[in-house]
Amino acid sequence: MNIEEFFLKSVGEWNSMRSGHSLAFQEFEEIRSKIKIVRSKRNDSRVIKFLKDNLITTNAENKAFLINWEAKSEWGEENQKENSSGESILVPIEISKTEGKIIRSVGYTEAVQVVSLYKILDDGTLIIYSDYSHICTEERIWFVSNNVRSRSSVTRAIDSSAILQTSYASEIRSIKK
Repeated sequence: MNIEEFFLKSVGEWNSMRSGHSLAFQEFEEIRSKIKIVRSKRNDSRVIKFLKDNLITTNAENKAFLINWEAKSEWGEENQKENSSGESILVPIEISKTEGKIIRSVGYTEAVQVVSLYKILDDGTLIIYSDYSHICTEERIWFVSNNVRSRSSVTRAIDSSAILQTSYASEIRSIKK
């Protein structure tokens, strides 16, 4: 499986249940999300501007994907409820069949643009490595079946490699009849 096949297999609407563990603050977070993944339309002005701003001149416009999310989170024992939503443009750039870069308008750990490295394992697991200013994240996404995905992440401090946060998510595709 290459990166485009992985994202095409991910297209759809997903219900996600994620548990996050902040080791630094010794807190637990439960997050329920609706995630929508679509291939961008050929003439999407946001994607065209994103590619232009990042000086991407390859035929990447038709390889971009959009991810939208709406999340409800409950932090800590007080069950403080927080809602968040957003959208990210993802542009995968293959270096080889199993490795490359993903340019994201909004990163996974921080809400900033990031260039991530990726690798696809023989079993189809996608591993994404992202470096931010003070932290780095390793995400793993794999398909349990065509309509069930799992996702895990580990966030570390760059200066000490200390583990700051871990998470695990089960994602189920919404099937429309």
